[in-house]
Amino acid sequence: MNSGIQSKHSSGPLRKTGKLAANIMHFGRVLRAAGLPIGPSAVLDALDAAMAGPLRRREDFYWTLHCVFVKRREHREIFEQAFHVFWKKPTMLEQLMQLVQLQPALKSDAKKKDAGSRRLAEALFDQSLQLNKPSQPKDHFEMDASTATSAMEILRQKDFEQMSLAEQADANAALARLRFQQREVPMRRFSPSARGRIDMRRTLRASLRLGGQMGALCWRKPKTRLPPLVVLCDISGSCSQYSRMFLHFLHGLAETRSDIHVFLFGTRLTNVTRDLKRRDVDEALAKVSTHVQDWSGGTRIGEALHQFNYLWARRVLGQGAHVLLMTDGLERDDVAKLDVEITRLARAARKIIWLNPLLRYDKFEAAAAGIRAIMPHVDEFRPVHSLDSLADLARSLAGRATASHDAQKWLETM
Repeated sequence: MNSGIQSKHSSGPLRKTGKLAANIMHFGRVLRAAGLPIGPSAVLDALDAAMAGPLRRREDFYWTLHCVFVKRREHREIFEQAFHVFWKKPTMLEQLMQLVQLQPALKSDAKKKDAGSRRLAEALFDQSLQLNKPSQPKDHFEMDASTATSAMEILRQKDFEQMSLAEQADANAALARLRFQQREVPMRRFSPSARGRIDMRRTLRASLRLGGQMGALCWRKPKTRLPPLVVLCDISGSCSQYSRMFLHFLHGLAETRSDIHVFLFGTRLTNVTRDLKRRDVDEALAKVSTHVQDWSGGTRIGEALHQFNYLWARRVLGQGAHVLLMTDGLERDDVAKLDVEITRLARAARKIIWLNPLLRYDKFEAAAAGIRAIMPHVDEFRPVHSLDSLADLARSLAGRATASHDAQKWLETM
């Protein structure tokens, strides 16, 4: 690819070949496929930045794109590898080709280290491998049944942050197949029934039709309904990868019930309930991404709960609503405000289930001030980092909660 960027060892100005804009656009696509949150606006900003000033050295061009495309600390390594590969560094190219072709079995620590590299390699070489591969009929399908079960078991326990692109696609497909069974709660009103409590009013009315003589007893039982479900999901930089997978879970849940309300928050609160209820999951998430302006940014949990309590709580927290709070609890603002708002939320909600990605660590401790402020007000404390954790959450919504997720257990260690 003729990038129009000067070699690192030469000293002249950049050569104008007319392909710089197209190459920057393709580079943005590679980074997006590798997991960086890059949209059309970021690509346009990169084009404007590249054309704004004289870029006489490769380093100038590197830091120009770095300022536009890199928004999180963990994306630096992926960007650096992608830049040196895309803009012609053969040694890195060979390393990534070996990574794609061989994929040796690594220990857990090595997997965490190379997760970004694996996604980058797949993003760079997916199209080229598809072009070089001989065409096969559409109905051609091969599968090694001996390893399918064990591979699925590994996938179900794998951290979302460490999944490759193909594993993320498999995880999304598994979430689409997940079946939800929600437990209905009793209401104050009653309905006729073949058994239950004696309905004296209906029994006396029936006796009047018999001339005052007592006939068969009438019975009644409480009506049941699904409690409304309200979801508050953190989309800040530390939770963004888990939030994307959690939204796939919520899309499947929204298809089974109508009384679900979903709010996303980072530095502001956004209601995405209507967008998430679209039938196609890709279309739904695309709509969500267009309406959310603070994805992978900072987090202000207390301020987001304040906006929810004063603008939305009375509308959506009636009739014994349950709340799913998905956040790591790492508050950047005043913790005193968070304490006040989570207390107000606990008074309005019937039950609060806290989903925390940090529970993926075996040695997790409730040491952060934000976590200590939220913990006393939640009923269940659950992880949300793998397919198994989401399947366990689905079982909990059906009323099969276990004592291992009781928040009181964590309060005793604080």
